Amino acid sequence: MTLKEKLMADLKEAMKNKDAIKVNTLRMILTTLKNLEVERMKEASDEEVMEALMKEAKKRREAIEEYEKHGRKELAEKEKKELEIIESYLPKQLSEEEIREIVMEAIKEIGASSPKDLGKVMKIVMPKVKGRADGKIVNKMVREILESL
Repeated sequence: MTLKEKLMADLKEAMKNKDAIKVNTLRMILTTLKNLEVERMKEASDEEVMEALMKEAKKRREAIEEYEKHGRKELAEKEKKELEIIESYLPKQLSEEEIREIVMEAIKEIGASSPKDLGKVMKIVMPKVKGRADGKIVNKMVREILESL
């Protein structure tokens, strides 16, 4: 079963269970995928579906941050529930410690010694953490580690 098929099956299940938030979230994801398929004129692969899910998760994280900054707790809660649903389809996220290990490995690998090497380190780290860690968090951690060297 492809990831897209799983999303469609889960949508049907959510409709039967009358789970409005899950139904709306899955419909939105499937619409995004449909638009992607129309644009590329081919069926979306599991990798493309995963990329779309990561983009949607990122949008939710940014929206949560904004809503909380402006005191809109009810909207932030809605976004958190949607994010939870989206993340259930993504690979398990790496812990901060696991990300730090990957970053340290990359720094040793290229012999980075200053914040000027940020781009080189990120180039090695990002493919290793793709889909399992937020780029902002990785960038921040790489920057902090390089500044402390």
